[in-house]
Amino acid sequence: MASFGNGASPGAASPAPLWYHRDLSRAAAEELLARAGRDGSFLVRDSESVSGAYALCVLFQKHVHTYRILPDEDDFLAVQVGTARCRVPRLVQLLCSSCRGLGSSLLGPDLETKQWGRVLGTGGCPCSPCPRRRMPATNGLSTVSHEYLKGSYTLDLEAVKAGASSLPHLNKTLVTSCKRLHSEVDKVLSGLEILSKVFDQQSSPVVSRILQQTAGQTGEQELENLVLKLSVLKDFLSSIEKKALKALQDMSSTAQSILAQPSSRKAKSIPVQAFEVKLDVTLGDLTKIGKSQKFTLSVDVEGGKLVVLKKQKDSQEDWNTFTHDKIRQLIKSQRVQNKLGIVFEKEKDKTQRKDFVFVSARKREAFCQLLQLMKNKHSKQDEPDMISVFIGTWNMGSVPPPKSITSWFTSKGLGKTLDEMTVTIPHDIYVFGTQENSMGDKEWVDFLRSVLKEFTEIEYRPIAMQALWNIKIAVLVKPEHENRISHVSTSSVKTGIANTLGNKGAVGVSFMFNGTSFGFVNCHLTSGNEKTARRNQNYLDILRLLSLGDKQLSSFDISLRFTHLFWFGDLNYRLDMDIQEILNYINRKEFEPLLKVDQLNLEKEKHKVFLRFGEEEITFPPTYRYERGSRDTYVWHKQKPTGVRTNVPSWCDRILWKSYPETHINCNSYGCTDDITTSDHSPVFGAFEVGVTSQFVSKKGLSKVSDQAYIEFESIEAIVKTASRTKFFIEFYSTCLEEFKKSSENDMQSSDNINFLKVQWSSRQLPTLKPILSEIEYLQDQHLLLTVKSVDGYESYGECVIALKSMIGSTTQQFLTYLSHRGEETGNIRGSMKVRVPAERMSTRERLYGECGKDTGARLPLSARSAGRKPLPGETAACPLGKLFDEPEKPSALTASRLPAPLRCTSREETSQTRILQSRGTAERGARPDGGPTKNSFNNPAYYVLEGVPHQLLQLEPGARGALPLSLPSSSSISWGRSEFAVRDVFFTAVNLGAGNVSNRKG
Repeated sequence: MASFGNGASPGAASPAPLWYHRDLSRAAAEELLARAGRDGSFLVRDSESVSGAYALCVLFQKHVHTYRILPDEDDFLAVQVGTARCRVPRLVQLLCSSCRGLGSSLLGPDLETKQWGRVLGTGGCPCSPCPRRRMPATNGLSTVSHEYLKGSYTLDLEAVKAGASSLPHLNKTLVTSCKRLHSEVDKVLSGLEILSKVFDQQSSPVVSRILQQTAGQTGEQELENLVLKLSVLKDFLSSIEKKALKALQDMSSTAQSILAQPSSRKAKSIPVQAFEVKLDVTLGDLTKIGKSQKFTLSVDVEGGKLVVLKKQKDSQEDWNTFTHDKIRQLIKSQRVQNKLGIVFEKEKDKTQRKDFVFVSARKREAFCQLLQLMKNKHSKQDEPDMISVFIGTWNMGSVPPPKSITSWFTSKGLGKTLDEMTVTIPHDIYVFGTQENSMGDKEWVDFLRSVLKEFTEIEYRPIAMQALWNIKIAVLVKPEHENRISHVSTSSVKTGIANTLGNKGAVGVSFMFNGTSFGFVNCHLTSGNEKTARRNQNYLDILRLLSLGDKQLSSFDISLRFTHLFWFGDLNYRLDMDIQEILNYINRKEFEPLLKVDQLNLEKEKHKVFLRFGEEEITFPPTYRYERGSRDTYVWHKQKPTGVRTNVPSWCDRILWKSYPETHINCNSYGCTDDITTSDHSPVFGAFEVGVTSQFVSKKGLSKVSDQAYIEFESIEAIVKTASRTKFFIEFYSTCLEEFKKSSENDMQSSDNINFLKVQWSSRQLPTLKPILSEIEYLQDQHLLLTVKSVDGYESYGECVIALKSMIGSTTQQFLTYLSHRGEETGNIRGSMKVRVPAERMSTRERLYGECGKDTGARLPLSARSAGRKPLPGETAACPLGKLFDEPEKPSALTASRLPAPLRCTSREETSQTRILQSRGTAERGARPDGGPTKNSFNNPAYYVLEGVPHQLLQLEPGARGALPLSLPSSSSISWGRSEFAVRDVFFTAVNLGAGNVSNRKG
């Protein structure tokens, strides 16, 4: 065992070593070593799995071997390579002279390191002096006791033989050992005394007196005083909870008496809204079977009913009234954006469907929102299944806001805006992200609340406020939701100069809304047309360092920790086009050519940032850089201390989101205001309809052995992007598990390509998972998070999330999805699993948002169809009213659910891929006679060929029906230099496009 440095960094006392690369990622380290190409090439980086530890990476026979360097029991850093004790530079010297347990002795560092300065965000070479990395400190007792037993012990023994009644050397040892404990106990006691004063102002200052009495005492008295302090600490801990409980009970009774008083102002009621529509009387797409009839649909939200009025000749009218519980299903047409099918319940177990054509798509959305609001208002369920979330982002330009900013709050202006019928409906949650906000935190929150109250007449409650310099995020919710929110967490990350200044960076808030987790990130990234790479690094730093959500999910970055994650702010990505061309396109309101040169879209398509995030279609002009006081003129020259900078008009201000699979989210508005002109940025708004789950309470109690649900895996296999040949294991996380579970090491692995590794686990290596509750209604809303970790360094090589909804059934179901790590796609994973639910736990309730079926009138529950199985007894729908469905010429809803469409307006590449897969899905996989999917249909198209690393892949041109073969470069021809991303993108894109062809193969 070779050890080095008690807490010292590799280069703390010497010139910076070339081989130390700080927080370089594992994947980047492998790429750097592969570029070096010589056995014995090595580097040292920070460990991803253990804070304060290092990882030694060595290239040998084209494979990268990783050795963890950890603190040992004496606070030395140790690695399993020998027996000497030394510091890191000395260790490197030893390893260069002999193997010491490694595959090869180390060569001198000759890696190409200059380009990594930009990646690391330092602006220079990563070989600058390493910071001193303090290891977790011990209390010193092991070292001191060793010294006592080695030397002073004999002196005390001689004293006792001489008749002494005390042990001065032992006493000295104990005083030395407890030196730090004194100060820690003093701090804890002082804090507890303050807390005790909060709940009991009559309590006497015991701690202050003790500290005064014990000041300056030494020797035996010092130990006696420590014992006294610990006794007082014990008393504090036992009494403070009782005091706090009594105080909170008193406060609660007072608050209830205040709430009992009638409110002087009530929330505005929603008037009856009428929609002019035509009855669609076409048969399929071709035959018109009658003349279109005019109808009026009147939605009475307060009364809980829908009136369908048919206009007759001679002013006669015929109408039907349907109460909220008789409206069973809404079916949105994707082909005809203003068409909506409504399924009414006529008699018991009998339904009737009518298709209506609205004046516009926006009117259709307004109708759906009002109908959803009506069902929520009159439902017998205690908890909502759907809420509305408003997201706003605005760079305020370091000036106060105008008195009226109502247009921002109500999604009025340019782009996709709300219909005038729904614009005044208050959202459940408002989230405001601002940059260059010069107002104080409290002043800003009070201002937001006053504006909300002015037009909603509701006193919104602030849930969280987080600031980093002038970057702020504030979350406000309706009063009735305050008790539904828990586990609130806030965090911030600096990405300014040297990652130490907070002029750029991010602030975040996360919380649970009943059983659904939410995350919100507001960021201000590096400015400048040419700083794209720096902005990308800002994003990756925030993704890795922002501390939000469940601490047990620290193995996962924040893009996988939440059911719904919203990321917004001044992202500062620009347009790569000549200024005059940009202005010409803006004047003609032609935004598509500009979006093709938008840096954010381009970086997303390269998979460099915001992997699998969605963004609504942009139909509003660039929000930056306007002349202050006007929205008619862009100003693209900006005077800076370093000279004049050109800032072309750009969509700097954006709202993106990422949600777990098989959850509901729909963007109802995305645009910017055109009447708020105090800043050179326009405020941007987005309104979302989001499905949520309740805190499930089992009516049957906790599961017994006889009625326990089980999650069983038959096999799992993954392809991981790595040059390592270590063994791997999988960790399983979920809110439905009491604790995370771990598999055994993989029992098989192989590789056809030096840079990729296929690993496999059989059922013997995989654990059986036992959910806390066994009800199908509960399990349908749960997700499993998986992370694939290496045995050598316990570092993650990829993470993913799987929805249990499609996995439930009496037969084995198959899943596949992509793996990602630190914002990069690192591989793919698939497997066979079964979620067994006892028959007595099968009952479900009807969702507020009704049933969903495919656009043929069929009314199978979506969860049954998507899983490729027969409906379970008593099972009802689990899909929101707003869910989109395809027309008959499109694949059935079940096909789309197994190959889910991307979030609306993701990159054009992803959209075209999914469209191809869906259009070919039925033919290539083979449809069952009943229209259901084949047994081996999967719920994610991002799929590697798992018979081995592919060399022959299928690629389709957008809109093409045929397939063209594509050869992946062999291991010897893959370039790890400038074309690195091109190779990776070819591999990922080609496999994704070919997924429809390989989904039935067995690995």
